[in-house]
Amino acid sequence: MTHSIRPGFLALCLLVLAACSPSSPPPEAAAPEAAAQGSKELELYRMLLEQDSWELAAPIGKEIMERFPGSAAANEVSQTLEETAGKAEAATRQRRMERLWSYQSGQESGAAQVTASIYSDDRNPSARVRLVLRRHADWGQSAYLFGSGEGFACRGDCGIGMQFDGEKPPRPFKGYLPETGEPALFIADDKAFIERMAKAQVLRIDVDEKGKGPRTLTFEVGGFDAAKFPAPAKAK
Repeated sequence: MTHSIRPGFLALCLLVLAACSPSSPPPEAAAPEAAAQGSKELELYRMLLEQDSWELAAPIGKEIMERFPGSAAANEVSQTLEETAGKAEAATRQRRMERLWSYQSGQESGAAQVTASIYSDDRNPSARVRLVLRRHADWGQSAYLFGSGEGFACRGDCGIGMQFDGEKPPRPFKGYLPETGEPALFIADDKAFIERMAKAQVLRIDVDEKGKGPRTLTFEVGGFDAAKFPAPAKAK
C-alpha cells in the first residue's frame, strides 16, 4: 500500500534537519567568524602602509573592499584607500619618468665625462630630440639639444623659449650653435637652466629646426636624479 507524504509535513522535516545540521553554526559562533573576515589581508595592508609601499598596498586594499564588504577590515581600509591609491599612482608615474633618463660616465678626449640625457616625447622616433646635460673635467658643464638631419636654425645668440611646468609666458634663454657643426643647439646659461629643470616635472622648449620649421619639444624631466650627475674628478 502506497502512502503519500503531505507537503506541510515534508517542509517541517526539512526545517528540523537544517536546524540539527552541524554545517550551520549558531549565531554566537558566526559573529566572530564575520569579524575575522579579511583580518590577514588587513594585517598585510597595514604593514605595507608602514613601509610606504603604496603600489603594493593599494591593490590589497581594493581586494579587501571587494571581497569583504561591510566587514571591520573593509571599514578600516576605506578610511585610507583613496590616499593610498593616489600615492601609488604618483609612485608609478615617478618610476616611469626616472626610466626616461639615461646616465653615462667615461673618458672623452682624455678627460673624465658624465652625461645625463632624455629624449623628447614624440610618437615618431625619427622626430625625437635629445636633451643632454654634460660635465667634462676639462670643458666644464654644458646643456644642449641634439637633433637629427640639418639641426637647428640659430644665428649668433638666438632666443629659446622654455616653459617649466606650463609657466606662461615662456622664459627666454639664449642659445648658440656649436662651431664644429653638429646638429646641436647649446643653452648659454646652463647653470640656471639645470637648476630650474631639476625642480620641474615637464619642460617644453620652442625650437626652429632647419628644413622642418618651428615646433615645441616636450620633455618629462621629473625623474631627473642629480646624484647620478656628479662633477667628474679631474686627472691628477
